[in-house]
Amino acid sequence: MKKTLLGVVGALILSCCLPTNGFSATAKTFKDVPPTKHFAEAVNDLAERNMIGGYPDGTFKPGNSITRGQAAAIIAKMTNVDLSTVKNPGYKDVSTENGYYKAIAAMTEKGMISGYGDGRFGPNDPIKRGQMASILVKAFDLPRERIYNHPFKDIRNSDSHAENILNIYGLGITTGTTPTTFSPNASITRGQAAKMLKATEEAKPPMITIKASDLNWQYARIHETDAEKGLFKAFQVYGKEGYYEDEIQLVPLKEGTGIISLEGTPSKDSNAYAYKKYYVHIAKNDGELKITLEETEDMAPTPVTLFDINEKVRSITLSTMEGEKLSDNVPFIIDEYQFILFDIRKPGQYIATVKLESGEEIRHGIEAKQNDSQFYYDVEVIRESPSVLYEEDAKYDIGDYVLEGNADGIVKISRQPGTNKFFFEATGDGEGSVIVNYGKELLQRDCDETEYCDTNIWYGLQATVRIIGPIVNVYVYQVFPN
Repeated sequence: MKKTLLGVVGALILSCCLPTNGFSATAKTFKDVPPTKHFAEAVNDLAERNMIGGYPDGTFKPGNSITRGQAAAIIAKMTNVDLSTVKNPGYKDVSTENGYYKAIAAMTEKGMISGYGDGRFGPNDPIKRGQMASILVKAFDLPRERIYNHPFKDIRNSDSHAENILNIYGLGITTGTTPTTFSPNASITRGQAAKMLKATEEAKPPMITIKASDLNWQYARIHETDAEKGLFKAFQVYGKEGYYEDEIQLVPLKEGTGIISLEGTPSKDSNAYAYKKYYVHIAKNDGELKITLEETEDMAPTPVTLFDINEKVRSITLSTMEGEKLSDNVPFIIDEYQFILFDIRKPGQYIATVKLESGEEIRHGIEAKQNDSQFYYDVEVIRESPSVLYEEDAKYDIGDYVLEGNADGIVKISRQPGTNKFFFEATGDGEGSVIVNYGKELLQRDCDETEYCDTNIWYGLQATVRIIGPIVNVYVYQVFPN
């Protein structure tokens, strides 16, 4: 069943008042900003839109530092932050009389900026490149894509601004101060700030943001998605209590329809989980990719993976457990690991018979269960193998062994006299596991030419029996010490 459509995030509305401390609106061009400067276009554009201003003498002073207070005021204006009612953030160096007070207070409340650990904000301190990166990411709600490959030797993953620095680098908003350094603690000039702000507006991709409050939830998480198919990207933003809430960001990549399901809780103290499933429709509108979400209760075709086959597959037959043939030529693919994949479209139990070129047939039991919290069925697959012969190397003196677990009605275990060959045969009456405990540890060490040795220690075997309809599987593997 399909439900209502969700809309896309609107464009930024850039209108607000700005304090006059060095940034009041004046002329639209400045005599110290010639068109040859790399920041000239950004400065002139923002001045034309009354986002920034110059000085009474007609200059912009692009080489002067921009302060943290000035940056807060400009960004609050560009992102249309509501300054009508603000909560005092309690910074001991930002009084209510400060010209930047409302911008600083409003952005702090929304988690866009923060102060120092000693209770100060430092409104007159020059803003640093790392600080600016974090403010831009949060204030403009840029996609939180993790960037792992970067050239900066002065950026460590543990740095407080590292993730946000790499976000704006990945979006092309700014580069480093050299090919291999970002200089996160270097101050930013007024000209550089203008260029970064303009570049941020232009670099933000068309996207939608789903907030927990949009769903009337206390928190929201990505539960399941097929974003890996390349139609869109999905990013999880974790909320910071008291400042901002959980968000899911969706960025379109190409036209098509994908899926995403979300999970959350309807109230802070609730132990219950809520789920929503959406089709992610992506289409071009006025030359730009747009996302529309369509809530649904549908289930999607679910990939089933059969175990690796070392021989060419002729065909696959799919039947119900009652013997009704559904298809004698199921469409399938073989992936890079030689696993067979095909789709199941309805819940239930099935038998998939793989026919090989040699004429051999291998049967698999499949059970697909519906899970209303997700698009895909919960799928279990077993390969028909009602008995297994397992042989330990003859060099090991195993001696007597002890069974751990109740094998009755599950599996028959026998050992060929005078050998380390064990035979496991399922009774077909029930599922479960049994351990063959040798009462001693066996050790195998394999060393290469560098004298590196791979050591394996185990003390017995575990036989696990699984059953789906008439298909029975016995799987035997070594048991390792804790």
